Parts: sequence; C-alpha cells; structure tokens
Amino acid sequence: MMNGLQSLQQWQDDFNHPSKGRLGLLNAIQVSKVAFGHLRLFFTVLQNIGALAGYPFAPYLSDGIGRRRTVFFGATVMLIATALQTASQSVGMFIGARFLIGFGLTFAANAAPMLVTELAYPEYRSPLTSLYNSLWYSGAIIAAWATYGTFRINSTWAWRLPSLLQGIPAALQFSLVLFCPESPRWLVSRGRDAEALRTLAYYHADGDEQDPLVQYEFQEIKTAIEFDRSVAANVGWKALIATRGNLKRMRIIVALAFFSQWSGNGLISYYLNEVFTQIGITGSSTQLLINGLLQVWNLFWAVLAAFMVNRLGRRFLFLTSAVLMTLFYTAQAICFAEYSKHGVAASGHAVVAFVFLFFAAYDIAFTPLIVSYTVEILPFPLRAKGFNVFNFVISVALIFNQYVNPIALAALGWKYYLVYVCWLAVEFVFLWVFLVETKNRTLEETAAIFDGEDVLEKIAHGGTVRETRDIYEKADGEA
Repeated sequence: MMNGLQSLQQWQDDFNHPSKGRLGLLNAIQVSKVAFGHLRLFFTVLQNIGALAGYPFAPYLSDGIGRRRTVFFGATVMLIATALQTASQSVGMFIGARFLIGFGLTFAANAAPMLVTELAYPEYRSPLTSLYNSLWYSGAIIAAWATYGTFRINSTWAWRLPSLLQGIPAALQFSLVLFCPESPRWLVSRGRDAEALRTLAYYHADGDEQDPLVQYEFQEIKTAIEFDRSVAANVGWKALIATRGNLKRMRIIVALAFFSQWSGNGLISYYLNEVFTQIGITGSSTQLLINGLLQVWNLFWAVLAAFMVNRLGRRFLFLTSAVLMTLFYTAQAICFAEYSKHGVAASGHAVVAFVFLFFAAYDIAFTPLIVSYTVEILPFPLRAKGFNVFNFVISVALIFNQYVNPIALAALGWKYYLVYVCWLAVEFVFLWVFLVETKNRTLEETAAIFDGEDVLEKIAHGGTVRETRDIYEKADGEA
C-alpha cells in the first residue's frame, strides 16, 4: 500500500512531499514538530518497527492462549490501527497507525500459519500452508488497485480510502477466526486429548474417531509432543540452538528469512516508483497501473507453485527460483545500464518486462514456501518461538533494506543491481548445500528428520518416550 500512496499526489501534498534520506527513529517521531522532510522512508519502515515491538510477546501468546485467540488479538489491534490511519489528521497519527499495524500483524502472523499447518489434512498440508503466504498478494492487489482507482479523487480520500480497505483481512479474521477449530497439537500439549481427537476426526474422517488415519495422527502427535517434552523440558529460547538438529533448523530458517528480503525483491516491492522514475516512467497513472498488474501476476505464480509443492518438492522449487532470479536480475541490470547511459526508451521498457519475469521466479519458491517450510521443520514445542525468530529476522532485514535501498539506488543507479546479482549467486550455493527435502512426510516426521533417522522411526511408529529419548541422545551425539 505504501508503494501506491507514494505515487499519489494527494498523499504527497498532505504530508508536504516527504523526501528520501536517512533519519533516526527519534527524529522521525519528532519530525511533525520540526519539519516534514525525509518521512517517506520512515513511513515505509515504521510498520516493521512496530512488528519488532511485538516479537517478544507473540510466541508466548500463541502457546499460552492458543492459535485462534492470538489471531483474534492481532486482528483487533490491526482494526484499531486501520481506523487511526484512515482518520489521520497529522503525521503523528499516521506514524502511530503504521506502528500499531505492524504490532498487531506480529501476533496474527505468528499464530495463523501454525493454525493452518497443524489443522490441515496431511495430504493437503503443504499446499494449504504454502497458499497461506501466497495469498499475501490478494491484499497487495486490493492495495495496488485501490490506489489506482482513487488517485483521481481530488481530496484526502484519495489516500484515506486505500487506508480503510487495508483493514478488510483483519476484519475477516476478527469476525471468523473464533469459529475455527483450535489446533489439535496445541490441545494435546494442554492435556485436552479428547477435544483434539474430536477435532482430528471431524476434519479428517467425517467424525469417525476410530478411523485408522485419525488414530495414527493422534498417536503420532502425542508421541512427538511427549518426546519433545522429555528431551527438552526447558523449551525456552536457548532450546532453539541446544542441539545439532536445532542448529541445522535455525541455520536454514534464518537464511530463508534473509533471502526472502535480500534477493532484490525489496527494491522493487517498496520503491517501485523510484525505479520507474529512473527508467523514464514518471506518470502516476502508469506507475500505479503497472504496480496493480504486477500484483495479479505475482498471485498467479505463487498460487500455482503452492499447488505444485508436493509434486516438485521444496529443493527443486528453491533452486530453480534462485537460478532464474539471478538470470532475470542480471538482465534488469543490463537494461537499466543501457537506459542510464544512452536513454533508449526500449531499454527502460525491457526493465519492466524483466521485473515481471524476476517476480515469477521469486514467486515459485520464496512466496509460497518460506512460511510452510519453516513451520514444518520445527517440532511443536519450538514452533512458535522458531517461527517468531523467522519473522523477526525478516523485519530486521526489511528495516535495513528499506533504509539502504532508496539511498543506494539514488547514489549508484543501475550499478546497485550488481550487488544483488552477486548476492543471488551466494543464495543458490547456500540452498544447494544446506536445504533439506521434506516432501511426502507428516508434520511430526518432517520435524524429526533433523534429529536423525532413528528418532524419525520411533516417532513414526509411536515408540515410548524412554526409548525415543535414548535414541534422540544417541543421534544428537553422532550428528
């Protein structure tokens, strides 16, 4: 949405044409008393600063009151923030609203994908969890086309209406999430086994609690949770790096979080209007139209990949994505350089074409898989905290990216693209060496493969806690 608002003349006028530049958090908050310069950058970053404020609390709420209620809490905060942004009469109100949106989003985004993956029918778990993150673009479509449709309104409603519409997803969550079932894995962790069994039976076997699949899932969940408790009675933050298996998990999770924001996509996602201006596309209508079309394009490829994840596998999609992103980003850099040096309009248009191709490559892996892969490789007791670390790293990467990108682009122009071309090559090497394939496994089996095949075998066949603990310790010692 901020991408679209920056192209609106009405928004620019209301906030005295905020310009790019570096500005610390304190100066940004106090800027309404001093000057309105340098705010564009801060408005873009502020939501992620709000997210950072929520990270210390989100996993405890998800594990404490359950997945559903945590989503409900986050949606409530975001609705309040949406009302505040829509009604903003000053920079201070707008800043507060963006902060609150990020704060509420942290709680909803921590709990929602875990609820999806822990509820889903085994065969459909990966596509559904991958679809969860892919549908981010449905919100981006609303934001992009709302700003395109309102830019002709000669009043503050040109930016207030898109601000109001951003509350639609939160309103749906607020209204519906408490009617959803709770995660059966969370219920088992709370000793509510009968309720967990009923939930599994209702959604996986038409209510038949004696169905073989339901019984297998139920026993596997109980065994896995008892196993995790027995070998990691302390499931605090230190447990994320307490064993070799967990270190392997966190290495991949942290890397994927950084890669999802440092693959060159952030430059286009948040400062598309700056890129367009440098290649000669300066009209607000044209910029907004391309932004809207790009979101539809992104949604198509991300949803397609979500439904192909079980067939093609995680490694294939990630590695293919990394290769194609490197190729298309290199092509963008070449065309950008040609336009900068010679002013050839066709080169500028080619940049737009390669932007679309780049995002198709990004969307086949990094949109659908980063969330689903992260939650499936984490064992239940560590899932909320590990996923919270993933989201925290994304926010840190975003804040850095959003401060650096516009400044570096203005200073280096097309040469800045070469930095990302080199980095994309590094990403491919890392993914090739460290990424583990996880297709065709249950959630418990997927989480266990990092701890050794013996642990996986015992969990899959419902071994006793004592047996499983002995094998776990042996596997960890030999890893």
